[in-house]
Amino acid sequence: MSNICQITGKKVIVGNNVSHSMRKTKRVFKPNLQVKKFYLPEEDKWLTLKVSTSGIRNINKKGLAACLKEAKAKGYYKG
Repeated sequence: MSNICQITGKKVIVGNNVSHSMRKTKRVFKPNLQVKKFYLPEEDKWLTLKVSTSGIRNINKKGLAACLKEAKAKGYYKG
């Protein structure tokens, strides 16, 4: 799997390191991804997801089933 959140779709973005002399070199910004297991009571099974920390907050706020439904609709989760 690549560095993409399965709930929010966050992925690596490219930017610049800027030194004191304003010289610019390329760098990457990686999302804060965690591999976490969630229990889905509707299907009575455990899911292992690679989610960003903001994705974990969304799951805590909305619930796992609602977040998975949104992620499937947007194409982030193919489970």
